[in-house]
Amino acid sequence: MTDIADLIEARFGLATDAGRGDAAAGTIGQILGRRSYRKYTDQDIGEDRRTILLAAAQSASAKSDLQQYSIIDVRDQAVKTRIAELCATDWMGVAPILLVFCGDIRRAQRICEMRGKPYAQNTLDSFMNAAVDAALALQSYSIAAEASGLGCCPISQVRNNMKEMTELLKLPKGVYPVAGLTAGIPAETRDVTLRLPPAAVVHRDCYVDENLEAEIDTYDRSRHAIRPTPPAGQLKTDEYGTADFYGWSENAARRLSAAEGRAGFRKFLETHGFDLE
Repeated sequence: MTDIADLIEARFGLATDAGRGDAAAGTIGQILGRRSYRKYTDQDIGEDRRTILLAAAQSASAKSDLQQYSIIDVRDQAVKTRIAELCATDWMGVAPILLVFCGDIRRAQRICEMRGKPYAQNTLDSFMNAAVDAALALQSYSIAAEASGLGCCPISQVRNNMKEMTELLKLPKGVYPVAGLTAGIPAETRDVTLRLPPAAVVHRDCYVDENLEAEIDTYDRSRHAIRPTPPAGQLKTDEYGTADFYGWSENAARRLSAAEGRAGFRKFLETHGFDLE
């Protein structure tokens, strides 16, 4: 890729002059060209780099400067292996870096207690703020890690078995896993995943989706031309059969047609220190 426009075209499959002539380098170039890696070399990631990347994570924006998140840096191999089992994602167990980013209102509750003040914000809004804080920290870590030559992959499966995961990581009430993240020196070649067209995602002044069907159809064809899904990769074929044309939207619709293994998420949170009122 020679310039930013090339990166944008590769990301969306759409021609553009935005960034034409701007070198495909720096933070913007890195973000536009990013991809997820799930296979890593066994090269050790030194403590200095680990410390720097965690410092970058903690430099993320945080709602009202409350910093309502925690990061579990998983080093114990037995724990990593068990997390991989709970997530049914074996490569988590061998990744050089495995982190679990957590929403955390416990710290704020303890601070109020330390200062002799009531804690009056155990609400659904605080739950959301904590989740966003954790996500921002994860993204800051990822950007810094990729800038240093590492590859990363965020993992939502840490929420699949909340009770077991919470017990394994000894998360007290008020702390819950939001997402995992693996990182290391990439040991695979990955292409750039085509994203939804900006017309389907970016709305000016107000939300409009009257052209969504046409936009999704075009997107499906563009992705299929680059990375077609073979019949063996199609979801829920016992229920929906094998499609002659299996686009991104068909895959998404089949995935969304059944609840994931997190149906008890709210119930778990309500027994884990969250009022959600």
